[in-house]
Amino acid sequence: MAAFSPRVFSGMQPTSTLHLGNYLGALVNWVAMQKTHDCIYCVVDMHAITQGFDVWGGPAELTRATREVAAAYIAAGVDPKKSIIFNQSQVAGHAELTWVFNTVARLGWLNRMTQFKEKAGKDRENASIGLYDYPVLMAADILLYKATHVPVGEDQKQHLELTRDIAQKFNNDFAEQIGKLGVGTGELGFFPLPEPMIQGPAPRVMSLRDGTKKMSKSDPSDYSRINLTDDADMIAQKIRKAKTDPEALPSEEKGLEGRSEAENLVGIYAGLSGETKAQVLAEFGGSQFSGFKAALVELAVGKLAPIAEDMRRLLADPGHIDGILSDGADNAAAIAEPIMRHVKDIVGFVRRR
Repeated sequence: MAAFSPRVFSGMQPTSTLHLGNYLGALVNWVAMQKTHDCIYCVVDMHAITQGFDVWGGPAELTRATREVAAAYIAAGVDPKKSIIFNQSQVAGHAELTWVFNTVARLGWLNRMTQFKEKAGKDRENASIGLYDYPVLMAADILLYKATHVPVGEDQKQHLELTRDIAQKFNNDFAEQIGKLGVGTGELGFFPLPEPMIQGPAPRVMSLRDGTKKMSKSDPSDYSRINLTDDADMIAQKIRKAKTDPEALPSEEKGLEGRSEAENLVGIYAGLSGETKAQVLAEFGGSQFSGFKAALVELAVGKLAPIAEDMRRLLADPGHIDGILSDGADNAAAIAEPIMRHVKDIVGFVRRR
């Protein structure tokens, strides 16, 4: 029984500027993964339009933000020569496979998706069908390339479980046809059941203004986050103004309990330095925050300011970014199209030869 070839798929929405949480929680890991896996990194522009214009900004903003997210991928170290980088809407298979999966997924499965309830809020009757169906599109994103591994945050684990359920049901429902056509992978079926990938040292970066809330693009205070477009002066200013408490840093992790802001800043330092929180505290335990913040400023500026500078250089030539996305879409389509042809044959669609 042959196994599926290891392949990573992940993506981010172009709904606003990426921030430190996206960098430490995803991009650092993406860069590392491309050394060991075949990686496909998508700008998920089709997901972006599932909410109102007030969230994604309308057509001109979507174009700008798509290029900016692609620039952030590249500036952070994702190499278009090693990994596939493209925007989702350029490969038609994402929409086609979503429709097939809409007939496989069950209404009860989608009704259990907590993220829809959170994003739709109290006015669920006015939410778009796209927002409700978002997890099925995500399943199609992953399975269109028979991805075996997906780096996901806590808020996406439920969606990955749904992806596995859809893959399993498709494999079961069409098992006879898959066998007849000889397009399966032994007893594993046609689609793999993708596995979550463990995130890096600081997958959950919290707000610089409130250590109990996740760092977010939607927070009205720009001082709650470090944007990947922030220059050195702005990075330094935000860290110096970050909320702390009056106590000195502890020497052990246990001492961070109940000190959310302190734990967040130590976690950020750990993520940027590649150390553990314990190692950071071994160095800075007993220090006041003024000294620790000075060290964090130096580290953060050294790591992040070059990314912002490289993004500005890339965004000055939108044609260059569009070329990378177009080439990436060609490479993605080369993988997706044979898989989509098999899906159509499995379902029984008559297609052009």
